[in-house]
Amino acid sequence: METNTEFSNIASLIGEPARATMLWSLSDGRAYTATELAIVSGISAQSASNHLNKLVEADLLKVEKQGKHRYYRVAKPEVAQVIESLANLIPDKKTISKKNNYKNGEIQYCRTCYDHLAGKIAVDLTGSLLKQKILILKEKEFLLSAKGEKWFGKLGIDVNNLERTKRHFAKPCLDWTERKYHLAGSLGAALLKQLQKLKWVSTKANSRIVLLTKKGENELRKLKLG
Repeated sequence: METNTEFSNIASLIGEPARATMLWSLSDGRAYTATELAIVSGISAQSASNHLNKLVEADLLKVEKQGKHRYYRVAKPEVAQVIESLANLIPDKKTISKKNNYKNGEIQYCRTCYDHLAGKIAVDLTGSLLKQKILILKEKEFLLSAKGEKWFGKLGIDVNNLERTKRHFAKPCLDWTERKYHLAGSLGAALLKQLQKLKWVSTKANSRIVLLTKKGENELRKLKLG
């Protein structure tokens, strides 16, 4: 009975419209002030503060002080993954049907899901990695092949260090716009970070949208991932 109550409490916290909007915005992995989250949610600063306190108390968010400001961010990757997964419940008829017509700069095309890539580009990239046997899907888990270790190594990613962390290494994450898997976990996070470092992608300010640069388009095409 206690578990049922706890589950209901979490569901009600996430389900409230203003809090849901805040959590969706924070799912890009960045930190925002209460004022910024109030604006994006369309509520007063006082109301936003009350909502944020509830989310912090429930361990869904954490708050960090820096100077005079307090910054809020998701408390752990699982929170962002739950928010992204909830979007998979949106009925198909309410999603854009012509998925191939997504354009660079649209959230369906490329976005962040906490600290890894999501959207059409992420799904296409993951699909190509699977096709080339760089990644292998086994029992709802991605395994990295010997070929994959070399591929990521050439990209500048040390997979050995990633495998030693406590975090899940290569996790399939169901994409809510494409309804297929994209790459999450520490490997997915490292991939996004490296693509940003190489200037293949750039993050749009105050948004989960990720922009594919011209350099990124060309390089992905060479790798048969675009």
